[in-house]
Amino acid sequence: MNAALRLLSIALLLALWVAASRLAGPRLLPDPEAVGLAIVAEAFVIAMVLGTLLGLAMGRRRLVDRIGDPWLVLLLNLPALVIIVLAYIWAGLTETAALAAVVLNKLPLATVTVREGARALDLNLDEMAQVFRMSRWKRFRHVVLPQLSPYLAAASRSGLSLVWKIVLIVELLGRPNGVGFEIGTAFQLFDVTKILAYALAFVAVMLAIETFVVQPFERYVSRWRPRPA
Repeated sequence: MNAALRLLSIALLLALWVAASRLAGPRLLPDPEAVGLAIVAEAFVIAMVLGTLLGLAMGRRRLVDRIGDPWLVLLLNLPALVIIVLAYIWAGLTETAALAAVVLNKLPLATVTVREGARALDLNLDEMAQVFRMSRWKRFRHVVLPQLSPYLAAASRSGLSLVWKIVLIVELLGRPNGVGFEIGTAFQLFDVTKILAYALAFVAVMLAIETFVVQPFERYVSRWRPRPA
């Protein structure tokens, strides 16, 4: 019942967004597909893939962790605004610079989260996989991935929220279009209605991704865990 109500609420919110986008036009209010794909398919996916690979390597290999930890600490403590400004100075006001800035801001958080998950992997299960001579892919799919699922879900949730915020700053500072640019224009005009409309649009996309992507993935890879009563 609760899940059905949640889906109905999200569907209604997305429907209102689509209707508002058609009335306002794609320049003022991009539709959910345009906004979602522009962020999720680029910066978020790149940062998650790289962060997962680096986190696994650092969590499983002490030498890799010792080499990579200073870089990780540097990126974690470097202000997002500094990374964005340097990306624009070095690469120009281009989409590539914007994408790189978002990825560099998201990457260390994903890496740290997955590294902690890799450190918590059960060594007994690894030994079992070796005894049964499981291939690397089967070992990753059936042994490593289920144990990492809570950490991957946490990295996805925190990463999505961070990506939205960084993208807005990136577009506000150096892009001639996009949601961040439109919010900056609305700020100059004191158009509170438009600012709130964009805020609700972002919330709708976040809820949709959480409901249809993150939660189903988490339930699937964690189906072997006992459910609480």
